[in-house]
Amino acid sequence: MWGSRATLIWCADLRSGWMMAGLTVGRNELLSLGGTSFQNGRPKDEGHGEEKTALESGRVSVTSRKLQRRAHDLIPGGSHTYAKGDDQYPESAPPFIARGSGCHAWDLDDNEYIEYGMGLRAVALGHAFPRVIDAVRDELVLGSNFTRPSHREVEAAEEFLRCVPSAEMVKFAKNGSDATTAAVKLARAYTGRDLVAVCDQAFFSTDDWFIGTTPMSRGIPRAVKDLTVKFRFNDAQSLERLFIENPGQIACIVLEAETSVAPNSGFLAEVRALCDRFGALMVLDEMITGFRWDVGGAQRVYDVVPDISTFGKALANGFPLAAIAGRRHIMELGGLRQSGERVFLLSTTHGAETYSLVAAIATMRVYQDEPVIETMYARGDRLRSGVQAAAARHGVQDYLQVLGRSCNLVFATKGLDGVPSQSYRTLFMQEMIARGVLAPSFVVSYSHSEDDIDRTIEAFDGAAAIYARALDNGPLQFLKGRAVKPVFRAFN
Repeated sequence: MWGSRATLIWCADLRSGWMMAGLTVGRNELLSLGGTSFQNGRPKDEGHGEEKTALESGRVSVTSRKLQRRAHDLIPGGSHTYAKGDDQYPESAPPFIARGSGCHAWDLDDNEYIEYGMGLRAVALGHAFPRVIDAVRDELVLGSNFTRPSHREVEAAEEFLRCVPSAEMVKFAKNGSDATTAAVKLARAYTGRDLVAVCDQAFFSTDDWFIGTTPMSRGIPRAVKDLTVKFRFNDAQSLERLFIENPGQIACIVLEAETSVAPNSGFLAEVRALCDRFGALMVLDEMITGFRWDVGGAQRVYDVVPDISTFGKALANGFPLAAIAGRRHIMELGGLRQSGERVFLLSTTHGAETYSLVAAIATMRVYQDEPVIETMYARGDRLRSGVQAAAARHGVQDYLQVLGRSCNLVFATKGLDGVPSQSYRTLFMQEMIARGVLAPSFVVSYSHSEDDIDRTIEAFDGAAAIYARALDNGPLQFLKGRAVKPVFRAFN
């Protein structure tokens, strides 16, 4: 039995998880897999028109559902990225995205959505952003990967270091995990120490040194797990205790400057001072904050200079590129001009393929030439104001909340007990999808217009009305399928 907001009855719910689909086909392509065909990004009629075009879940066709099941037959989890998995979205969510333009995306059934948190926050300018696409198109006919370096590597490095002046050298990779793991290796080499202190934040790497700290640590040796220790964000004393309890053993600390929680005044300066005092390196993860908080990242906003920082996501507007950057005397340990023992810093076959480098160069120039950051803050301000007003109108402002910096908004979905609830998260996302908004977060892009924001606020208003009814009557009667689950969990 569910209690009303006036009479709270405790009920167990899944713990809140972290938000970290798929299949992209061109508009004029034909894709056929396991007997399922799509043309122009839509299910192809193969003589069973009534069955193929009937919608199962309001917006999703039988054909799309068949392909979704086929994906699980071929790909563990049905997706190559956990955060895009079916368990992270309501059952009514589009199984696949076929194409995108600006902040709009279309699924394989040609349903259109206003999208947020695009590409796991990597697409900061917008899908198929013209300046980026034009630059990549020009590069396509020139080849992508050679036996010697491309001049694009130097050009991209120069452009990056202009944007992030606190760094003196940079090296590119394909994903953020590789870059952050390289930073840990470099810190261990520089200090001669083994331990890594990570902040109690959502995610830093797919590699064992971090995943060993999560509930999903099966397959990681205990000896590896024991080399990572944790401290609390906004609690410099917890970090100081780690240094004291592990004298001369901590090589580096790894943290984000800000998530949905801002750093307390002076916290980052205290972290910097503790690293200097105890001889450890400060590694700042700017995967999300870089090119979103500011062109120079959160380190510029908060006036802190890390020893090493890592970037990715918005760096190349969705093209695969990440970066490790830092002080010259540290970075040179992975180079050819130092005389000591060598460090295998980072070396990947596709780390400097030219298409992604050219995309990054074009993207970084857009950040410098156009009001990208200012626009994202303005759109986020407008969205925050509108949804907060709508939540208040429906009396759910204590349960359905918007958090974080305006350029990087997330939402909290709470039950009557005030605890984050996966059931209510599912319900809210389900109702937004039904109104044409695909929103695992409210992270805006440069392409979100004021009209897109206003349409999102209108959708939120409708979803908040359902949310209010669910608080009074319980969410289960409103859910169309199972609840979402945290990525990091021990069992399915």
